[in-house]
Amino acid sequence: MIDRQTCLEYLRRNRRAVLRAVHGVPEYDARRPLTRSGTNLLGVVKHLALVELEYVSDCAGFPCDLGSPWKEADEAINGDLWLTADESAESVIALYVAAGEHTERAAATLPIDSPATVPWWSKGDTTFDRLLVHLVSETAQHAGHLDILREGIDGQGDTWDETRTYRDDAWWSALLSRIAAAAEPFRGSDSRVAAPEGTF
Repeated sequence: MIDRQTCLEYLRRNRRAVLRAVHGVPEYDARRPLTRSGTNLLGVVKHLALVELEYVSDCAGFPCDLGSPWKEADEAINGDLWLTADESAESVIALYVAAGEHTERAAATLPIDSPATVPWWSKGDTTFDRLLVHLVSETAQHAGHLDILREGIDGQGDTWDETRTYRDDAWWSALLSRIAAAAEPFRGSDSRVAAPEGTF
């Protein structure tokens, strides 16, 4: 049996990491594409909000009063992964917070192993608690993306832990030099990284 409270604790922790990663970023930097595929900070937050709402509302059958905003996102242009000019940063952050609150209400209401159906999963019949595990995983993955993207904008990645105050610019510069020196012998080699067959 899945421990619902443990899942919720991890989900809350990951949600806080998502919000920390975007807090204080200039809005232009939070909206602009930062990778070849267009990944951007607020788009990831929007995606997480829509995914969480869809899983809990549609798949677990716990409706919300937020409407169905995910159905308005244009899949043909990855509309759930970026903000149009008329979508405000505040509205996306508010939607993300509201999605989390909706999940918390569902967790407080639905019985353990309440049934859920995810049509796009190979085995669509599942439970609300398994959806929570999936949301923990998805939120953690995207929180990591956001942390790296934020570091590329203003160097603020990996600053969440207040106990790491000794890691000043000189510390990071020295570490960067060590990592670069360790990689240097492989520059220009034909060596490729390979995962064992059947593991991916």
